[in-house]
Amino acid sequence: MTAAHTDRPAVTPEEPVAEPAGRRLVTRLAATPEIGVIATVIVLFIVFSAASESFAGVSNLQTMGFDLAQYGILALGVSFVILTGGIDLSLGSVVALTAVVSAWLNARAELPAPAAIAVTLLLAAAIGVLHGVFVTRLGVPPFVTTLITLVAARGAALAITKGFPIDGVSETFTDLNAYRVLLIPVPTAIFIVCCVAAWVFLERTYAGRQLYAVGGNREAARLAGIRTERRIMLAYVVSALCAGLVGVLITSRLSVGQPGVGQGWELTAIAAAVIGGISLSGGAGRVVGVAFGAILLVVINTGLVILHVSPYYQQIVLGLVLAVAVTTDRIRSRRLARARRATP
Repeated sequence: MTAAHTDRPAVTPEEPVAEPAGRRLVTRLAATPEIGVIATVIVLFIVFSAASESFAGVSNLQTMGFDLAQYGILALGVSFVILTGGIDLSLGSVVALTAVVSAWLNARAELPAPAAIAVTLLLAAAIGVLHGVFVTRLGVPPFVTTLITLVAARGAALAITKGFPIDGVSETFTDLNAYRVLLIPVPTAIFIVCCVAAWVFLERTYAGRQLYAVGGNREAARLAGIRTERRIMLAYVVSALCAGLVGVLITSRLSVGQPGVGQGWELTAIAAAVIGGISLSGGAGRVVGVAFGAILLVVINTGLVILHVSPYYQQIVLGLVLAVAVTTDRIRSRRLARARRATP
């Protein structure tokens, strides 16, 4: 007998249907943690531009660029500290002290502007080292350590100047404020360079990944062989250096060493970092978010000024934005904690 044969089509596995490029792009954007703050910046920029013709003008955009350089560089610096699980409340006072010192060195001690700037940045780095020593070696909480500097540095700035601005700085300082790079003010260009440098360090270097590890779990990082004290020290030095750089830029912008500058700027910088996705618990956040967090605050402040909103209400708005950012950060941290517990 001959076995009967039936012709059956060969079974072939189904090929995955390729997702359209547009849908892939939307999915990737939706998964980007910073998409919220980026979208908010775009929406508010459109709204303020529609409400006032001068908002999107070249002159106003350049002014916003100066403000962005100040707050953005501070936000980048304090982000390093927050990533390690710390905090730096001294930024505004360090800005005032370094602004005064750079002006005094140039106008009173008659140091050339480049030398005055270099010495000022060394002073800022020394302040950062001092913070790191207190936090890592002496075990003083970051809040207390930097709070001491907040008071002492402001007092030192007032003592040097006796409450009056130091004038007579050289044109080299004012040139930093006067020059443009493709219509972009030099301080804004410096901010962009700082963003690129911070991004490369944090996301493309081994030391940067170690910084995240220290903030995520300091003890686990230590057991993994990471020199946690060095990474924390580095974070405070970077934060203080950024404040010193802003102090130099302020002297350039005002053409005097003003001891009253920088009051409350530490809160603005912390707000920009948290709005941009830097977790107050440490170990999470990216540079692009910090940059757009600073841009968002500058857009809000400038827009409210152009619309002639009272400065008192501007502070209320800043407080509300910070409250929303902190609340969002806590919700995100709890979700991440639940996800980690659920992972086998």
